[in-house]
Amino acid sequence: MKRRPLFAAGFGLLAATGRASAQAGPVRTHALSLLGEPSLPRDFPHWPWVNPEAPKGGEVALTALGSFDSFNPFILRGTSAVGLSNLYDSLLVQSADEASTEYAHLAEWVEVPADRRGVSFELREAVRWHDGRPITAEDVVWTFEALRTHGRPFYRSYWADVTEVVAESPRRVTFRFRNDENRELALILGQLQVLPKHWWEGRDFARPLLEVPLGSGPYRLERFEAGRSLTLRRVEDYWARDLNTRRGTNNFDAIRFEYFRDATVAFEAFKAGQIDFRTENVARNWSTGYDFPAVRRELVKRDTIRHELPTGMQAFVVNLRRPMFADARVREALVNLFDFEWLNANIFFGLYARTNSYFSNSELASSGLPEGREKEILEGFRGRVPESVFTTEFRLPTTDGSGNNRDGLRRALELMRQAGWTVRDRRLVNAQGQRFEFEILLNGATFERIALPYVQWLARLGIEARVRTVDPAQYQVRTDAFDYDMTIDVLGQSLSPGNEQRDYFTCARAREQGSQNVAGICDPAIDELVELVIAAPDRQELIHRTRALDRVLLHHHYVIPNWHLRAFWVAYWDKFGRPERSPRYGLGFPDSWWVDPARERAIGEARRGL
Repeated sequence: MKRRPLFAAGFGLLAATGRASAQAGPVRTHALSLLGEPSLPRDFPHWPWVNPEAPKGGEVALTALGSFDSFNPFILRGTSAVGLSNLYDSLLVQSADEASTEYAHLAEWVEVPADRRGVSFELREAVRWHDGRPITAEDVVWTFEALRTHGRPFYRSYWADVTEVVAESPRRVTFRFRNDENRELALILGQLQVLPKHWWEGRDFARPLLEVPLGSGPYRLERFEAGRSLTLRRVEDYWARDLNTRRGTNNFDAIRFEYFRDATVAFEAFKAGQIDFRTENVARNWSTGYDFPAVRRELVKRDTIRHELPTGMQAFVVNLRRPMFADARVREALVNLFDFEWLNANIFFGLYARTNSYFSNSELASSGLPEGREKEILEGFRGRVPESVFTTEFRLPTTDGSGNNRDGLRRALELMRQAGWTVRDRRLVNAQGQRFEFEILLNGATFERIALPYVQWLARLGIEARVRTVDPAQYQVRTDAFDYDMTIDVLGQSLSPGNEQRDYFTCARAREQGSQNVAGICDPAIDELVELVIAAPDRQELIHRTRALDRVLLHHHYVIPNWHLRAFWVAYWDKFGRPERSPRYGLGFPDSWWVDPARERAIGEARRGL
């Protein structure tokens, strides 16, 4: 359900040689980290979790849902194809084994001044576009300005504290910052995927396009059928093929994405051998859907791969731009009517845990009552945040799982009465006799089995809710325009939250179409808390400030929290080799897996016998 990729985020910047602020002059380094010293030296041979001798070759077929009409994923217009991040390189590369740590890639060196009011990147001499032309600092400047001017609103909020970007030489680019308080900004800019200025000249960056774009990454777009499929081909003379950040990765000769309108049809294609690998996110499928001949013959493997990622917040999200949801008591009533325990017992096979925080599965999650430094921070907002923040531990209501949620119904009815709603003739109405009714917008049938029981529970209180399922393209258009009453969204989080919180929770983004402020949250106190998180001077202060933000968000009841899983569920045809372990903060597929020729031959022969 996630609508667009997120970047890492964080707090105070440390370089491989120590804190920039502690140095007499600028720090020149091969890596940046927000949580401590990077663990790998400049000359590390390869990522610790990859097989540097992994063979190259073979093709992998993957699933995509919906359709596409553009190869420009950076703008609001159009529906972008999947997999396009493989076409471009970034200045730095995120380590999947370290939290909020990035290593030099396009850039050979990173330089952080002592005052932390900027960052410079020096490009490697070898960096090239697929047409053979060198990647230059001018490309970096052009990319930054194009994205900030014409790209999704996310870029403008994420880079709001950049005042200037300058190409100081063909290989050196410098970004200057508004102040030294945005301590993650250098790392954020390292994530910039650089685009070719010379290729885009004469083309309108603000428009969707179905022309094969020029890139610099490990793959190029080889062929496509608009809306139905696309194939990426590994670049044999890729400039970074022997670089430590790429050795042992990008092992498939081709990655093919096949589009399906429906997730059920996509699953059937996997079972038939048309798709090679899938991540499963439906508990029912995981528990009962993999009893088919290829599994019984051990041609298809399943695995549960544990991870240490924060799980963020998946939830039913109300649109505060709709007056009916303006009262927090109404929103809390909707929370009380949601019976997670029944869902977990009857639909999820008991596999999920309830999400109680916007920063779940991390030390950043609030709990209990505020105390110590967190309470001190919140005291500065007393009278501007719910009083329950100080007096009541946030706990989601629980049931016995029987489906008879009488306590929740009573609490919800009382909250609705306090907010001016009463039940007349089995309908919940306000003083003007207007019925409480709304639509739940979904982008696929998978969540209908969750939304429909919720509709029934709402009906017990006289609320008329309707489920509207649209295709992913329609869903993107409607959510970008905030054209919904309620929907399901995922607010992904990292171990070091920062600038992306502006896009999630602030007034400025509540008004800007295409932002990730799905709920439409606009509260000056929350705006200030977000800025405190971004400006946290050290890790411990970041934890206190994030917990304070989390607690205030929870007590406003903006969302009906769903659930999370602390592992990846994966299923695949047994044609792959894989490293001995996965990275701590990622799946490792498709980057570090490879096609095993012997297994592929055996699978091919066995498929003919099915």
